[in-house]
Order: sequence, then structure tokens, then C-alpha cells
Amino acid sequence: MNVMLINGSPREHGCTFTALTEVAGALESRGIETNFFQIGKQPIRGCIACRGCHGKNFCLYQEDIVNDCISRMQKADGVVIGSPVYYSSPNGALLALLDRAFYAGGEMMAYKPGAAVVSCRRGGAASAFDMLNKYFTISNMPVVSSQYWNAVHGNTPEEVKQDLEGLQVMRVLGRNMAWLLECIDAAKGTVPLPEQESVRQRTNFIR
Repeated sequence: MNVMLINGSPREHGCTFTALTEVAGALESRGIETNFFQIGKQPIRGCIACRGCHGKNFCLYQEDIVNDCISRMQKADGVVIGSPVYYSSPNGALLALLDRAFYAGGEMMAYKPGAAVVSCRRGGAASAFDMLNKYFTISNMPVVSSQYWNAVHGNTPEEVKQDLEGLQVMRVLGRNMAWLLECIDAAKGTVPLPEQESVRQRTNFIR
């Protein structure tokens, strides 16, 4: 089993990476392979709702990293998405990536555990955390929790390492995800996936 950890910070080894590393260590201690995906500093186009991805599971725009991300998420057994907090929100480049990745490939993520991790200097963690969890809850993904909301605090990696409570939350998150993955693996062939209704209802609230 393997878990993909998306570092949604432009800083490859910054505070978000420090938090995700703690999650990865807990997963690996339970025998779960981890793979990091760094979004980097190159531009990421936002979704323009062209619907060209419909039925294809990839985005028509291929000049950035979005389709690579979709491919890796589909191969993973679970996903952890980490982001720094900008104005009480996740990194805008990460949101652009996730909008396109989940719109094009979200159906392939059903029943894979997902978790969000946020890193902030002081405030805004709760609203950023909430935004990231929306991608999981619209995609039939079980959301993995910890003993507190999944956030670390600090302005540098060194400061994050002093956030002993935050780091413990990350480790508990990793162990909880490992446990859920093990439960899902043990249920294969015994417990069927939830039955899906043949027609998905979509209602526009207009008169």
C-alpha cells in the first residue's frame, strides 16, 4: 500500500514539508510506502470549466503538472494534501491544481482515504483546513482525522519542530490513516463497496 503526500507549498523543504514528513514517518512505521509530490513554483492554470475532461480522467491542458498529479493520485491508496495558509486559505496554486485534478479525475478517487494538513504562522488554519477537506467529501473519500485539527504552527521549519502538539497530531494522523488502509485492505473480497445509484441527481435551485 502507498500514500501520496502533496506538498502544496512553493518551498520544497519548508513548514508544510516538515509537517508532511511527520505524517510520512508514522505511515512508514506501519509498513505503508509514501511518495511526495511537490507542486513547485511553476504556474498552474486554473480550471476554465471547458468540460473537455469529461469521461477522460485527465485535463486537456497539459503544459503543467496537473495530469501528472491525477495519474499519481489514481495509483495511490490514500492521499494527504498539505498547504501553507495564505489569508486563511490554502495556497492559490494548490487550489488551481486541485480544482482541475478533482474535476477531471475525482471519480477515480472514490473510497480512497484522504487527509488535509495545513501550516500557518498563527491563524487561519481552520478555514484552510475546511477548504481542503471539501475535495474529499465531494469525491466519496473517507476523511482521516487525528486527535486535533491537522495543523502545525511556525514561521520556519525549525519553529514547526518546536510545535510538539502539532507534530504529535501529524503522527496520530499517519497512524490513523495506516489503520484505515489496513482495514480497507482486509475487507477486500469480503465487504463490498457501497452500492451506487444508477442516476446521479443534479438539482439547480432556481424557480
